[in-house]
Amino acid sequence: MRSDNIKKGLQRAPHRSLLRACGVVDEDMEKPFIGIANSFTDIVPGHIHLRELAEAVKGGIDQAGGVAFEFNTMAICDGIAMNHAGMRFSLASREIIADTVESMAQAHSLDGLVLLPTCDKVVPGMLMAAARLDIPCIVVTGGPMLPGKFKGKSVDLINVYEGVGAVTAGKMSLEELDELERCACPGAGSCAGLFTANTMACLTEGLGMSLPDCATTPAVDAQKMRIARSSGARIVEMIAEGLTPSKIMNQTAFENAVALDMALGGSSNTALHIPAIASELEDKGVKVDLSLFDKMSKNIPHLTSISPAGEHMIIDLHQAGGIPAVLKVLESKLDLETITCTGKTLHENIKTAKVKDQSVIRPLDNPFHKEGGIAVLKGNLAPDGSVIKQGAVSEDMMTHSGPARVFESEEECVESIFKGKIKEGDVIVIRYEGPQGGPGMREMLNPTSAISGMGIESVALITDGRFSGGTRGPCIGHVSPEAMADGPLAAVREGDIIHIDIPARLLEIELSPQEMEQRMASIQKPQRKLKGWLARYQKLATSADKGAILR
Repeated sequence: MRSDNIKKGLQRAPHRSLLRACGVVDEDMEKPFIGIANSFTDIVPGHIHLRELAEAVKGGIDQAGGVAFEFNTMAICDGIAMNHAGMRFSLASREIIADTVESMAQAHSLDGLVLLPTCDKVVPGMLMAAARLDIPCIVVTGGPMLPGKFKGKSVDLINVYEGVGAVTAGKMSLEELDELERCACPGAGSCAGLFTANTMACLTEGLGMSLPDCATTPAVDAQKMRIARSSGARIVEMIAEGLTPSKIMNQTAFENAVALDMALGGSSNTALHIPAIASELEDKGVKVDLSLFDKMSKNIPHLTSISPAGEHMIIDLHQAGGIPAVLKVLESKLDLETITCTGKTLHENIKTAKVKDQSVIRPLDNPFHKEGGIAVLKGNLAPDGSVIKQGAVSEDMMTHSGPARVFESEEECVESIFKGKIKEGDVIVIRYEGPQGGPGMREMLNPTSAISGMGIESVALITDGRFSGGTRGPCIGHVSPEAMADGPLAAVREGDIIHIDIPARLLEIELSPQEMEQRMASIQKPQRKLKGWLARYQKLATSADKGAILR
């Protein structure tokens, strides 16, 4: 066992002495040492219950003959970090999480890991660490929050963000917003719609790194505790079997996961996180880039319509059969022989899965949309690509042309929106918000939710930043190269005509190559006063189309 490096032999007497100080007994020295990477914090709703899940995992590990050692890593709530400087740290935290888990596992020669993430960057961060370490790992995602109820309808966090815009436009009273604020987030779990956290949990299950039904089982459901205990027992078996992440997360598993993403209509942030996870397995022959997303988008129909794209919530998906049922519908388009953390193939895992409600999970011949939920657009404004959640775009905005309204930051744009300066038909451009330009590639939920809440319908938004999984409408993010890296977004001026054609996968500006070149020669980039982690991050971050990984 790897852990023999810290517990066996004459020269390890000092190490054993320290282990005994932690309560380890003689019998434990013969058992596998298993880390529980817990991202518990009591300021993030998705993570406030993870102490209890960790105890269930420990019970499973102990029952199966392992020794559990819990350690913690960080977690940021994107909803709380949104629309202020704190959001610059959100995407960057993914790298810290990966490094933390790697460091703890390597420093203590752990034999395996149970990973306990819930929210947006924690799931991919931990999967990056699992791929990098390539020791047996299993993931227990914390589970979705139950939806709130407001005036008889299911609501979530995005309704509150949009409520702010509705109040500004005189469409909702302050008293109604106060009522909505108090009921939209009723307890533990990741926000109740198909936003980034829940999308990544679903894709983790699709990759084969979580037990079946883990992704959609609500945080407050006792089934989540049972899954946690079973996962603790299963990691001991995986160590004995030598079942490591590289044997599970192979090329075909990633292709299955992207296909699942398209069928669900998940968050556009997956186009950052899935390539980032895959990049840790490049030496194993794994390659995932935007071309795979584009290919899958054209071949996989959109089968679910979950908030923000539709009225359903994750609880509805769970009750309709969850991820096993979606995979069952997709089985003719998947590689079913990929191995999963259960030790069984995907085919074996979903053999008895059934769709219990076809209004939530539609069949292949009756999808919500013929194409997948995400589209990759290219053109002279995004030579290396950009991403849009097309499953959440209305039919009349699938093509759009309009004058550019240019802003150098999210704050400038939001101020203009709330002052009523954005008109129907405009194309908002927010630049210098990319991985380097922000730095940190902030999510633009505040402007998009303000637009929706105010009832402005025919406005598009383009940015080298990114969007919350809760964003809906014609919002194009991840424009690459970003403006700070001399991408053409830096050349856009107020009033330039921009063309968006989602079916044709085009993002173009009416500008000749000569004029573009002349403008680029004279651009003035904003100077950020940076120190600490963000200063280092800005120097190391790669482009969004590369997953914004550090190099």
